[in-house]
Amino acid sequence: MESKKRILSGIQPTGNLHFGRYFGAVSNWVNLQETYHCFYCVVDYHAMTMPFVPAKLRENSWELAINLLAAGINPENLFIQSMVPEHTELSWIMNCYASYGQLSRMTQFKDKSAQAQESGSDDFISAALFDYPVLQAADILIYKAHYVPVGKDQEQHVEFTRNIAQRFNNQTGKEYFVLPEALFTEFPKIMSTADPTRKMSASLGEKHNIDVFADPERIRKQVRSAVTDTGDTPAGTMSPGVENLFTLLNACKKQEAHDSLMADYNAGTLKYVDLKEAVADALVGISEQLRERKKELTSDRKAVKEQLKASGAAIREHARLTLREVKELVGLVNPR
Repeated sequence: MESKKRILSGIQPTGNLHFGRYFGAVSNWVNLQETYHCFYCVVDYHAMTMPFVPAKLRENSWELAINLLAAGINPENLFIQSMVPEHTELSWIMNCYASYGQLSRMTQFKDKSAQAQESGSDDFISAALFDYPVLQAADILIYKAHYVPVGKDQEQHVEFTRNIAQRFNNQTGKEYFVLPEALFTEFPKIMSTADPTRKMSASLGEKHNIDVFADPERIRKQVRSAVTDTGDTPAGTMSPGVENLFTLLNACKKQEAHDSLMADYNAGTLKYVDLKEAVADALVGISEQLRERKKELTSDRKAVKEQLKASGAAIREHARLTLREVKELVGLVNPR
C-alpha cells in the first residue's frame, strides 16, 4: 500500500449528493482507489466557515459519509475530518508559514464572502472563511499527498499548498513535505437542468439539482422538465440545455444512445422527448444501484458508524506521525 502514490480529497457535508457532485468528483474518487492510496474526508471543519446549525452539521456529515460508501468509496479510505483533530493543529503551524498577502488574493474567499453576504441577515464574515485555505493545505500535507484531484477552479489552492510546503522545507532545512500536484482528471461539468447557464448546485435550491438517491419518478420528472431551447441560442449552435443533457448521457457512459441521438440532432430530426427519456433512464439506472447499496448500509446504521470510526482511527495514526515529526522540526514540545 505504501508503495502507491497518495491522494487526498474532501467534500463538504452541505446539501445532498446530487449528480453534479457525483459525476464531478465522487465517481472519479471511486476509480482512483484502484491505483492510489486514497484518503477521502467529509470536511466538516470547512463546513463551519459558512452559517451552520450544529445538529444539522453532524447529521449531514454522517449522511454524506454513508452516501459515499454507497457510491463505492472503500470504508478504509474514508473518514470525517473532525475525527482527526491533528488537521487543525497542523493548520495552526502552517499558518506560521502562510503569507497574509497570498491569502488575501485567494479568489474563492471573495466569491464565498459575497455569497455569505447575499444569503445572511448581516455582514458577518468569519475569519475562518479567510483562513480556510491553510486548513485545506494541512488536510493535504498531513498525509503527504502526492496528488489532489481538482477542477481548474481549485488549482490556486494546490499552488498555495505547494508554496507553504516549500517554505516549511526551506526554513527547516529538510525536504520533509511532498510538494503536491493537482490531478486534472476528466470532470464533466454538469449544469442545472432548470437553468443550464448555472452549475448544478444544492445551494441554488431543489429544482437546480437532481439527488442521486431520489425516488425514480422524481428524477424522471426533473429531467422531463429540463430546459432545452430558450429561444436566444444563435442559429447552428447547440443550446446550453440540450448540451447539458448530452453531457449527462455521456457521464452515464451511454455512448450508443448518445451517438444515436447526436446523429438525430445533426440531421435535424432529434425529438427532445427522446433525449430526455434516454437521460432519465440512464440516471435512474445509476440511482437504483446506489439506493440499493445505501439501503443495505442503513439497515444497520450503528455498525456503519462504528466502521467509519474505526477507519478514522486508523487514518489518524498517519496524521499523528506527521504532526509529531513536524513539531520536532519546528521546535515544539511533543507530549511524550
